[in-house]
Amino acid sequence: MTSKLSRLKSYPFEKLNQLIGQVEPRKNLRNIDFSIGEPKHSPPSFILDQVSSAIQEMSRYPKIGGSDRLRDSIKKWLIKRYKLQIDSLDSDQNIAPVAGTREGLFSLTQAIIGDSNSKDPVVLTQNPTYQIYEGAAEMANAEVFYFSTDKQSQNLPYLKSINDEILQRTKIMYLCSPGNPSGKVIPETVVADAIKLAIDFDFLLVSDECYSEIYMDESKPPPGLLEICNKVGNENYKNCLVFHSLSKRSNLPGFRSGFAAGDAKIIQKYKRYRTYHGCSIPEPIQYASSYAWSDETHCISNRVMYRKKFEEVGKILGKYLTYPKPEASFYLWPKTPINSETFTYELFRQQNVTILPGHFMSSDKDGLISGYDRVRLALVHQYDDCVEGARRIEQFIVDNKFNSKPS
Repeated sequence: MTSKLSRLKSYPFEKLNQLIGQVEPRKNLRNIDFSIGEPKHSPPSFILDQVSSAIQEMSRYPKIGGSDRLRDSIKKWLIKRYKLQIDSLDSDQNIAPVAGTREGLFSLTQAIIGDSNSKDPVVLTQNPTYQIYEGAAEMANAEVFYFSTDKQSQNLPYLKSINDEILQRTKIMYLCSPGNPSGKVIPETVVADAIKLAIDFDFLLVSDECYSEIYMDESKPPPGLLEICNKVGNENYKNCLVFHSLSKRSNLPGFRSGFAAGDAKIIQKYKRYRTYHGCSIPEPIQYASSYAWSDETHCISNRVMYRKKFEEVGKILGKYLTYPKPEASFYLWPKTPINSETFTYELFRQQNVTILPGHFMSSDKDGLISGYDRVRLALVHQYDDCVEGARRIEQFIVDNKFNSKPS
């Protein structure tokens, strides 16, 4: 086995299991798990029906590049959602279906950085970050550089912290907007600056937008990278790609259905890589996915449910915990009154509620691992479970006399 595997850190949920795996929580309380961002809302029945209607297609090899129907539905969705010029996207040239964003993000990194002529390549990402960005970089023999975040703007990327020497070696910059774990949307001005850096220093800017369709204000959908490219005059999406998925948007994590879209030159080379990589979406899932991308009604209903949960949970926990007001996604990122590991351990032991310590998503930067004073809560369960979980957290805080918000 390749020695590069030793560079991969334990996954956050492995660390969580090591922390609480031997704990015996109260037996009279069923577990409520806020640690994993797996949607628990019911998938739309009309989409699942389409899987059944196309099940005979399982007798065929699926198209790795995606069916014409799927790519066309993705193209129409992107144009409508982000108000793009109709002729700015070609369904064949600019779009590549992937088997979920995790697979796509990982394989893209191997395709981009697997160049023997690259000298000391760098992948840029935030800290804390989604662990796939780091792991993909490590397996591609790249250095991971964690750019600073501006704490005054609540953990948004601070691009001025990156020096030219790093930028000259950069192959990929990963942004996640809406963000995991903070739920913050990166401002258009910051994304525009990142686009300029990507063009000036000739690296690939990748925006992971898997949470883009869960937002708090129906009148303010989060802007996307392709949309901002259009606004700053990068109509060909040079050096820019976005990733989207049906996992969160349509409550279909088991579909493993997403896509990459943007710069046609990169997409075409990536498609060539995928021909050999061989990871494709089964045809019945591709067929049903085209219906999912073509319907907005179920997304609107989904957002209504999330807003209701955030409002009620906020009323309960807002009295005790401070956190950046989420603009999108389904996460809360509260500051804890004690060390986040201890908070997580004791909350599980006393109230059988599972959460994720913040530093489990963080890496060492200049001798500092952030997140020791924060936890991540994924409000993915149905309303009643989320409210009950919040009340148990409230009871835990009161029982342990954590009666004031941490500063």
